[in-house]
Amino acid sequence: MNSRAIRISAWAALIPMFVAFVVQASGREGAAPPDVVTTRTLLDEMIDRDAVARYPRPLYTAGQFSSYDRASRTPEDPRGWFANQDFGQFLRVEEREGRQERVMMDAPGPGAVVRIWSANPAGTLRVYLDDAPRPVIEAPMRDVLSGAWKIAPPLAGVRSRGANLYFPIAFARRCVITSDADGFYYHVNHRAYEPGTPVRSFKESDLDEFAPSIKVVQSELLTPPREAAEATVLFQGEIPAGGTMSRGFPFGPLAVRRLWIAAEAPDLEHALRTLVLRMTFDGVETVWCPVGDFFCSGVGFNAFDSWYTAAKPPNNLLISRWTMPYRQRATVTLANLGTSPVTVTLAHRTAAWDWDDDSMHFSARWRHQRPIPTRPMSDWNFVEVSGKGVYVGDVLSVMNPVPEWWGEGDEKITVDAEAFPSHFGTGTEDYYGYAWCSPERFQHAFHGQTRCDGEKDGNTRGYSTVFRTRSLDAIPFLQSIRTDMELWHWADCEVGLAAATFFYTMPGATNNRPPDPAQAALGVPPVPPPPPPFRIDGAVEFEELPVRSTSRATAAPQEMRGFGRDAWSGDRQLWVRGEGIGSAVEIVVPAQGDGPHRLTLHATRSWDYGIVRFTINGRPAAGQAGTGIDFFSGRAGLVAPTGPIDLGEFQPIDGAFVIRAQVVGGNPESGGNRSFFGLDGVVLTPAR
Repeated sequence: MNSRAIRISAWAALIPMFVAFVVQASGREGAAPPDVVTTRTLLDEMIDRDAVARYPRPLYTAGQFSSYDRASRTPEDPRGWFANQDFGQFLRVEEREGRQERVMMDAPGPGAVVRIWSANPAGTLRVYLDDAPRPVIEAPMRDVLSGAWKIAPPLAGVRSRGANLYFPIAFARRCVITSDADGFYYHVNHRAYEPGTPVRSFKESDLDEFAPSIKVVQSELLTPPREAAEATVLFQGEIPAGGTMSRGFPFGPLAVRRLWIAAEAPDLEHALRTLVLRMTFDGVETVWCPVGDFFCSGVGFNAFDSWYTAAKPPNNLLISRWTMPYRQRATVTLANLGTSPVTVTLAHRTAAWDWDDDSMHFSARWRHQRPIPTRPMSDWNFVEVSGKGVYVGDVLSVMNPVPEWWGEGDEKITVDAEAFPSHFGTGTEDYYGYAWCSPERFQHAFHGQTRCDGEKDGNTRGYSTVFRTRSLDAIPFLQSIRTDMELWHWADCEVGLAAATFFYTMPGATNNRPPDPAQAALGVPPVPPPPPPFRIDGAVEFEELPVRSTSRATAAPQEMRGFGRDAWSGDRQLWVRGEGIGSAVEIVVPAQGDGPHRLTLHATRSWDYGIVRFTINGRPAAGQAGTGIDFFSGRAGLVAPTGPIDLGEFQPIDGAFVIRAQVVGGNPESGGNRSFFGLDGVVLTPAR
């Protein structure tokens, strides 16, 4: 049988797993650029997969405002370059109508805001356009970014503790974005169009005028594509260890609009790293990437569904929805670099493409390195591209041998050899749209965490995979682009990193990521066992005790080994995140006998911690009748154990001690809201 001629009717009889996943062709393919940029044209562009495959018209550059630490100025100063106070940093503070507004963004037009993210949105968000005295958006920042305001999910929403707004805000002459609160993390991604580009500025009435378009975008981003179009099987069979399979696409100009791969192997996790996808367009191999990384599944098969890629059970189906144009010829190759055969089904759908001067070839490149020492801190390069094109996303997989957080590092994206990165972020998880090192898996049209081995344990030890793909926030470049991520780990250890990058380029572009079969052939090595935890003799661990109640606070275990080895008992603490004075937590500590005990507290001092008063079974702790303990560490960035603190002698009630810790104030030098604190353990000593 000629495999190239198999169509969906015959194919379904052989491979029913594909039937539910072949995608309906979009009616927007080949859309012309708009005469005037408006809310509606931007919404249409967001769900036009062809748009990123042509150099943008109208032309724009992409940039990002963020709360990155302003001590980061040059890599010649490593201490400043990796500074980590990435919150509460603003362009300036303005007085408006008797209130202080902190300016996150101030950009001349014409342009458009295409993404706003925050880990802890606070205050009232105000968006001023074209020097108007009244804002076009004025609402609680948390509501606007979380989907509780007038823009509903998935254009706004919270994913794994990160609040994201993907609704576009066009402006003709100027955009200023402020909040009247302080102490939060933020990103604002925006476009700057060429001078003279006609733009109709956003008005709140656009939400009603363009409501049908908004509903279409919401539906398409939320609803996986359905079966409706033809697909062609290119290959079905076994690829032996060390073997390859190559097939050609029909003669162009065409575009590969869908690519499906289903793989079976005794060790699928290993096979998806050692099976490499290679694609050649018009004589140049632009795609070289392990299959799992190319489809954003990362390490192993991890079910998810996003705008450009998906991994769908039960038959290990991987789907690419990237538009990949070519002028004349294109080929696809699967190379099995592993030691066992892999059974593969490969299918595709191509459609017409009008090749013009703005058409670009799709590229996917891959880098893997292991081991990488986390000290000294460094910038780890994803890719550097020379030529003209558009950067559209990346997927990062991490092997973390310890429970501590691996991703404190900021993205640094440098376009056209600019003197300072136009994208300088606040943390790796922030770049990928979530927050607070959350191990919770999530998926969205444009970003997700498809794997985190520590999800159930509340840490990030093991393998993690995160991705971010771009539509309106794609980054054009005329000469070059360099994407780096700080390797900023809380622990001194050795990690493994693998990054797949996705970009479109004009013919002639080059990059610094050649094929690396030796690294791909390693597959997925096991995670080293963690070192045993440090213990304080006799300490009862707060993070292991029941929390009886909280008031205006959240309490959860936090890994602490990254702040110093052999410092916190059990290498963890109970991290209490209060919301201001009065925030409190009550913890039940079992007694070790009926008689009185002396309680010795072990806690944490930090740069943003508050003053906390303790009571035990309703009685004030020693020396704390009115003052409490100041847990401010004394300088920015310093986190350290307190050492032993005597709370006094107390008689247990019903065989236990109820310890209540309440925020009563904050040191003026402390950062944040001065109402966080950390409790390590308590030693109970029978009184003599």
